[in-house]
Amino acid sequence: MAKNSIFTGVSGSRIARADSVAVIGLGRFGQELAIELMNTGTEVLGIDAREDVVQRLNGQLTRVVVADSTREEVLRELSVDQFERVVVAIGSDLQASILTASMLVSLGIPSIWAKALNDAHGRILSQLGVHHVVYPEKEMGRRVAHLVRGAALDFLEIDNDYVIVKMTANSELVGRTLGESRVRSRFNVTILAIRHDDAVWLPADSLSELVDGDVILVGGSTRAAEEFAQIV
Repeated sequence: MAKNSIFTGVSGSRIARADSVAVIGLGRFGQELAIELMNTGTEVLGIDAREDVVQRLNGQLTRVVVADSTREEVLRELSVDQFERVVVAIGSDLQASILTASMLVSLGIPSIWAKALNDAHGRILSQLGVHHVVYPEKEMGRRVAHLVRGAALDFLEIDNDYVIVKMTANSELVGRTLGESRVRSRFNVTILAIRHDDAVWLPADSLSELVDGDVILVGGSTRAAEEFAQIV
């Protein structure tokens, strides 16, 4: 049975929804993550060691507290051990990040996400038993590099050597159906979806006909998708 997240407020305890998330470390990455979770209807417990940061976020998260996340008794007092998902978003304090992650592993949290500052930090987090290690700066740098060198409007790396690129329909597509353009056999990419005139995204098929200004989602290997995005 799934655990319920528990928030304890000044008026007493209440059981929150099972999809609540605890975010530990409220720097730029942690704040953006926590606020986006709130925007999508997820209750968030925010924890940070800095009182000014907590005061600034008061009222924006379900609950936000000043606490030392490296101490097991503190995490238990805040009922962090009752959460199914916890994110360690601690920024520059490597020791605090590692100690916090270690505490969460020992508490048996089912899904732990942690921000890594570099490859060595990431390896340590993985060895501790963290389930998902993310590299925000590294991943953003790679994403921007792909955008800078091509004509893509957006770039998303799905897996090793498979990406989805958002781009404007090029000369190989405009004025013909996807069946007629034969992009899959000629360029080793697949047109996944099409958007006409800022309307909703529509799934693409062989009968889809593109016009100038249409925006498309293209899937394929990194090299094939980038080369296709550079065609004018």
